Amino acid sequence: MNVLVVGGAGYIGSHCVRQLIAAGHRPVVLDNLVYGHRAAVAPGVAFHVADLGDEAAVRRVLVAEKIELVMHFAAYCYVGESVTDPLKYYFNNVSATLHLLQAMRAEKVTKFVFSSTCATFGIPARMPITEDLPQAPINPYGQTKLDVENALKSVALAHGFSFAVFRYFNAAGAAEDGTIGEDHHPETHLIPLAFAAATGRRGALQVFGTDYPTPDGTCLRDYVHVDDLSRAHIAVFGRLATPGAKFFYNLGTGTPTSVFEVIRAVETVTGKKVPYTLAPRRAGDPPELYADSSKAMRELAWQVKFKTIDPIVETAWRWHSAHPDGFGK
Repeated sequence: MNVLVVGGAGYIGSHCVRQLIAAGHRPVVLDNLVYGHRAAVAPGVAFHVADLGDEAAVRRVLVAEKIELVMHFAAYCYVGESVTDPLKYYFNNVSATLHLLQAMRAEKVTKFVFSSTCATFGIPARMPITEDLPQAPINPYGQTKLDVENALKSVALAHGFSFAVFRYFNAAGAAEDGTIGEDHHPETHLIPLAFAAATGRRGALQVFGTDYPTPDGTCLRDYVHVDDLSRAHIAVFGRLATPGAKFFYNLGTGTPTSVFEVIRAVETVTGKKVPYTLAPRRAGDPPELYADSSKAMRELAWQVKFKTIDPIVETAWRWHSAHPDGFGK
């Protein structure tokens, strides 16, 4: 299919573009380059610099590229910033997404794959997190994702859209060939921050909270490889042929990993010590978050290739060691 990847110059979107090509599809990228990188777009892929909220621009791309399905990765995703600047998140993550859907409706493109998040669940009552748990976000970022999920239900009912929502956990890793990886400004993800501390490109890593009710006292999180995420998004395409169909999936390995375990994996892969300091817990950080992805495995025949933290960190180091300045060099 001809697939428009909105946010295709960003971290997850750019990896998904390569997985689409490998699966025999034709990806087209639309990105405003606020956080994305032109160099992250695969060679030979049609690339349109535009904002997802610009209906006229999106409609032109949908028509010119004969788009049959849209994948949306263009949300702002810094939780802390969403608390201090919620309007920025509501305008981009909700309002602009509604304009994207309106452009799709106008051009009769009715298949949609949405990148959501486990943050829609807030602080869950039990682990692992299944799709049927109550959704109660505790920050504007999670709320904006849930708002779009709810809007999609109404759009599917009213206009015959078919859609899939993927709620995933801690995206991590990089392309196996080392050609693309994470390059965020500012960087907030643990693995690249640990690399930077180990290589002396930044000061000591801060470990927030060592008094959680977990085996080593640090938070437990579910790190899932970015290519595994991408393959799940593509695996749902065949289920979107029915107008009004809607699907919701959690994506994770189901294996919780602590902060100290990530640090040890980084030290093993790099051969360098990760200097760190201990800091108090951050408000709103639950002790553990990890997924039950059995529904995606059952319905989509999705398989997790990178099942533990060590191979995930290995792919990330392949990228970061070769590109210490990210896409700047």
